[in-house]
Amino acid sequence: MNLIQQLALELEIRPEQVERTIKLFDEGNTMPFIARYRKEVTGGLDEEQLRSLEERLSYLRNLEARKEEVLRIIGEQDKLTPELEEAIKGAVILQEVEDYYRPFRPKRRTRATIAKEKGLEPLAEIMIKQELTVGDRRLIAQPYINPELGVDDPEQAIAGARDIIAEQISDNADWRKIIREYLWGNALLSSELKEETPEAAVYRQYHNYSEPVKKIPPHRVLAINRGEKEGYLKAGLQIESSQLLLRLQALVLTNPGNIFADDLKTATEDSLNRLLLPSIEREIRTKLTEAGEEQAIKVFALNLRQLLLQPPIRGKIVMGIDPGFRTGCKVVVVDEIGRVKEATTIFPHLPQNEWEKAKQTLTSLIQKNSVDLIASGNGTAGRETEELVAQVLLDLDRQVYYSIVSEAGASVYSASKLAREELPDFDVSMRGAISIARRLQDPLAELVKIEPKAIGVGQYQHDVNQNNLDQTLTGVIESCVNYVGVDLNTASASLLQNVAGIGPSLARSIVTHRENNGPFKRREELLKVKRLGNHTYTQSAGFLRLPEGEYSLENTGIHPESYHIAEELLASLGYNSNDLKTPLQLEEIRKKLKTLNLEETALHLKTGLPTLKDIVEGLCRPGRDPREEMPGPVFRRDVKTMDDLKPDMILNGVVRNVVDFGAFIDIGVEQDGLVHISQLSEKFVRHPMEVVSVGQSVKVRVLSIEAERKRISLSMKDVD
Repeated sequence: MNLIQQLALELEIRPEQVERTIKLFDEGNTMPFIARYRKEVTGGLDEEQLRSLEERLSYLRNLEARKEEVLRIIGEQDKLTPELEEAIKGAVILQEVEDYYRPFRPKRRTRATIAKEKGLEPLAEIMIKQELTVGDRRLIAQPYINPELGVDDPEQAIAGARDIIAEQISDNADWRKIIREYLWGNALLSSELKEETPEAAVYRQYHNYSEPVKKIPPHRVLAINRGEKEGYLKAGLQIESSQLLLRLQALVLTNPGNIFADDLKTATEDSLNRLLLPSIEREIRTKLTEAGEEQAIKVFALNLRQLLLQPPIRGKIVMGIDPGFRTGCKVVVVDEIGRVKEATTIFPHLPQNEWEKAKQTLTSLIQKNSVDLIASGNGTAGRETEELVAQVLLDLDRQVYYSIVSEAGASVYSASKLAREELPDFDVSMRGAISIARRLQDPLAELVKIEPKAIGVGQYQHDVNQNNLDQTLTGVIESCVNYVGVDLNTASASLLQNVAGIGPSLARSIVTHRENNGPFKRREELLKVKRLGNHTYTQSAGFLRLPEGEYSLENTGIHPESYHIAEELLASLGYNSNDLKTPLQLEEIRKKLKTLNLEETALHLKTGLPTLKDIVEGLCRPGRDPREEMPGPVFRRDVKTMDDLKPDMILNGVVRNVVDFGAFIDIGVEQDGLVHISQLSEKFVRHPMEVVSVGQSVKVRVLSIEAERKRISLSMKDVD
């Protein structure tokens, strides 16, 4: 089966879709561009399908490259048989290739290599052939005695030969596969606490714990790994190996009547216990870990996407507060587009306790600047500061609301070079408050400035492969930015660098060009930017918006290559692109577009149906921000504490994080509550993400409160 056919079969798509998409990848087209503007070529593959195709393509190409390398190395050793070559070429996973290569790869000094150095390999070959059924095994071993090399008697020679045979058994690809499959199907992953200490209490549930390898959930694997790494847990595979040993001995011992039968049984047992089981246990633990990491990264990516796509709060003056105790609370007021109007520090908490003074300061800033909303951080002193804000709002003569905003990553941004460049007149602590305020105004524009793994909406993100995590999260940011679109004249370099094809260097060049030459009036002016060529323009143009530009189509997701189709479509309705700027005419255009027979129109305009559908959507909703259709943040005026909670109380909350075992909900007290997966729905839930997502508003019922452990158990059952 060739590469294209295999990918088509695996991904359940047509071979021609695979072939055309691979060509697009190889030509250097970006994922967002292919997903949005090459639907006719790919047969309508969505971004998730494209990423799956890209990942499998990379794996299979690496597999083929590794096969070629292994075949070359074995061939150079003059040990490549036709059967081995066929087996390697037919391997479908890297593990199979490595199993076939195992006997031929350079080895560190082992018991087997030492035995070979003593000249015992010919004896091992005689033993493994099992041709001798009569005679004295000691006499057969006699010629291999060599005191100078440390072989003083026949038993030492036979023992050395057994070491060679044990390694040969361990290196046999077919037998390794049998052992691996047996362990995968029958082994338990077990763990126990090394000692009962207060620090180890978090891992108490994993004391005397065991679960089948084939069933253990990914998050439990990562929890056990972390406990091992921190020195609190001892973990490993448990297996009843007696049946496995008998099975392996039967494979090795093809002639039970040979004179070395007992030695072969001993060598097999030694190979199983000393070489095979430890080696394959490491492989299985690695496989479990990789599956756990893949799931953790997937959860983080989905949560991050939901967080980035929280709707912006436009046209509001926002007060941002970065809470703190000893160093005070940093307070800023930013205008409708995020420019800082005022900044100060208040000290309402210990040790200063200037509560009333802080209230007066906040009240004055709110009234003076006509503040509409308050964004307060959820870090240290967050709930105490929330109580302060709630008191201030109750005394105001107009409606002002506050929202709790996650501070995750704010300190990382505040200390970054980017923050110093953007906010040179403010110290590190004040930059945090500015970031919090701006996060409420436009989460995407602000969060792209932060290293994605610092945003903290995942599980075990610090325990997974950091390169894989970075790559995945960078892809999520790129996807979100291009899905929403970017205002070419107001976007920061941090935002622009995530637009398809641009990157950090060109993003800085675009900003510099904008500063030196004024706002862009047309998308095509991008070609005047230093080092920005036709390829980059093609990749990026459709994702860049010009709300105040000269040409109204450039405030849509319609790509410049399709402008002529859009204009022809409008002309057929009796309009042109300028009419999109007039609300009355825009409404008329929308009504007429809804009556079109798209299949017939696509044929008339000589374009593909997917492209026409995108053009129609762009014409109906110029300037559309898809985030506006998402549920917005929850705003409050009052505050609760854990002491206010009672079992069966029904509360409104916001999903802050989704993990494999449930969801953490902000219900307006100092501690997020947990809705366990079993409490998410009356129906069976395979994964919490089937039911909830980050930022979603939910109604929950309090199950229990453990104040001393700061634990709140919640349910989403029976809440209506």
